[in-house]
Amino acid sequence: MKKYIVLFFGLLSVLSLKAQSDFLIENNRKKVIIPFKLINNLVFIPIKVNGVELNFLLDSGVEETILFSMEEMQEVSFNNIEKIKLRGLGSEEEIEGLKSTNNILETHGIKSSNHLVYIILDQSFNLSSHIGIPVNGIIGHKFFKNNLVEINYQKKKVIVHLNNEETRQKLDKKFKAVPITIERSKPYIYTTAVSNGEEIPAKLLIDIGNSDAFWIFENNKIKLPQKNFPDFLGKGFSGDIEGHRAKLEKFSIADFEFKNPIVSFPDSTSIRNVKMVPDRIGSVGGEILKRFTLVLDYADRKLYLKKNTKFYEPFTYNKSGITIQHNGLQWVQETVHLQTVQVASSVSELEDREKNNDNFRYKFLLKPVYEIINIRKNSAADKCGLQKGDIIVSINKILPYKYSLQQINNLLKSEEDAWINMEIERNSLILKFRFRLEDEL
Repeated sequence: MKKYIVLFFGLLSVLSLKAQSDFLIENNRKKVIIPFKLINNLVFIPIKVNGVELNFLLDSGVEETILFSMEEMQEVSFNNIEKIKLRGLGSEEEIEGLKSTNNILETHGIKSSNHLVYIILDQSFNLSSHIGIPVNGIIGHKFFKNNLVEINYQKKKVIVHLNNEETRQKLDKKFKAVPITIERSKPYIYTTAVSNGEEIPAKLLIDIGNSDAFWIFENNKIKLPQKNFPDFLGKGFSGDIEGHRAKLEKFSIADFEFKNPIVSFPDSTSIRNVKMVPDRIGSVGGEILKRFTLVLDYADRKLYLKKNTKFYEPFTYNKSGITIQHNGLQWVQETVHLQTVQVASSVSELEDREKNNDNFRYKFLLKPVYEIINIRKNSAADKCGLQKGDIIVSINKILPYKYSLQQINNLLKSEEDAWINMEIERNSLILKFRFRLEDEL
């Protein structure tokens, strides 16, 4: 969520099982279209797992298919299960999981049989609370490997094209083709960064599952700029990811230039479990990729890019310093007005009915509860006294469940100097706070 939560995942140190079936287009079709939800620059698609539909984060930064938050999905049956250990981004240790083979995954005319999935048993690993919709898994390499996968961020459609030269010829006419490499089943691209006036080659992972613009790991080429601030960057398989945010002068991908992008620099402890491919120094994520319609062609080692109307949008971040997540549901009473037709024998009788008419009813609905789960030190929210664990009661005098989680996050990325009024519940007390959004960069 870009500070809403950066979802960047790497599944590492697991047993590799080759020769699994990948996704194939069925019934000799040339393409299939899959609608998706775009939240915090991340792409979520529906996929049936052994006949049960689940929501998946589409993530070119993972090799295997991962499932979690399965406590309410007990109707899903898995085959050939064995226990394993999983390790990835984050500062903590490995976690327990399961490996299951011979599963069937399908959606909108593409299908994968004998599919290998990894299942995370730790129920605290839950993306749904950070995203605001149910999220049950992450899918990566197997989805991209055999087809040309187009992601149209504006139309919110994933278009899976048949892998052939006819399709590539059409793409060459409409898109800019950029060479990529596929290493350890993941796509990498060569870019150019400008830092302190110096042009620096930068090999980056193309990471659709990362909502930030760029991530840069500690290296001898690009240093953390002097003007920066520490921040919570997200959550990985092995715990929280901490780091810093700063601006670089410029980043270029082929002929496309991005001035003053906001770049995340994860701490070394958060990436200690990442097995780097040679020369990689970071990732390019959704805040950049959403500015294009793109096509990933693993077989021909190409990334096709075409600018969309988002290309020139300014780079923003959460200026409040608070990270909010969905934390359960509450019953809320709402008034429902009834649409009725008044029938009367005279005008006076109709007027009397309208005066005394009780044409509304109450109904109770389940609405989300929002909690502050992290506060950036010395941020605007920190200075005004907000704390981790505070439950939000209102934002700018509006009940929080009137917002989606993404709408709240967008509000916290508003222009500098915007004021935020917030009521919270803490230890059964209602407290009021007011702070101004501050640009720390």
